Amino acid sequence: APESLMQALEDLDYLAALDNDGNLSEFGIIMSEFPLDPQLSKSILASCEFECVDEMLTIAAMVTAPSCFSRAPPGTEEIALTCWRKFSHPAGDHFTLINVFNAFKEAGGGSTNQCDDEKWCRDYFLSCSALRMAETIKAELVEIMRRIELPISEPDFGSEENILSIKKSLLSGYFMHIARDVDGSGNYLMLTHRQVAQLHPFSSYYNTRRIPEWVLFHEFSIAEDNSIRVVSEISPDLFVELAPQYYFTNLPPSESKDMLQELINHVSPVSTMKEEEK
Repeated sequence: APESLMQALEDLDYLAALDNDGNLSEFGIIMSEFPLDPQLSKSILASCEFECVDEMLTIAAMVTAPSCFSRAPPGTEEIALTCWRKFSHPAGDHFTLINVFNAFKEAGGGSTNQCDDEKWCRDYFLSCSALRMAETIKAELVEIMRRIELPISEPDFGSEENILSIKKSLLSGYFMHIARDVDGSGNYLMLTHRQVAQLHPFSSYYNTRRIPEWVLFHEFSIAEDNSIRVVSEISPDLFVELAPQYYFTNLPPSESKDMLQELINHVSPVSTMKEEEK
């Protein structure tokens, strides 16, 4: 449909993948080397700048593979949730996925003894096939990075600096996937489409007391009761810092946009000059 094509071109323009003539920019050409959604490609390239490439490649592999969380058999839902909580990370679902991937690797993921892998996954209500696929995808992404000679920083998962760097990388690609809890009860209004969504049951924030106000989400699904999947908390300050100004200007009016505009108005002239230089 023409509307879909125009929306896709607009999104690529926001991601700096197009030049003024509508052709792929130099940045867009590098993005197109990755067999991924443009937002994910952009986040990976941003991770080169923020030095969290290994972690971003893990996230890319985990969200590209099928969900690693298996549907628990009837009567075992609470046990499954208890198991999954062992992997949950306070920063959000993207970081929880890194924990799951790393735990699978430490438990012998990809080893020759497939029975051990499958038993470990069964014990934690995880999909062994999905995690193996994530391993394969990550290895392929590493090969692409090496082929086009992009730097791969050493893993440093867990440090505060690393967590912030991952959030910056994610926001560089997914600034169009931001939502705000408008009533304090988990009803998230998406900034771009102004639709209301709830957290997916597989989210580490689901059924917890702490519901973050501002979140970045990987995808929105109408089929699954208007839910947002793979959700991590972000600060509005970080969004204002990393989202392109012309994208923000084109957002539909909302209370959330007004709050962000107030933040922008408080940015010092020095910061504005730095942004222009960047």
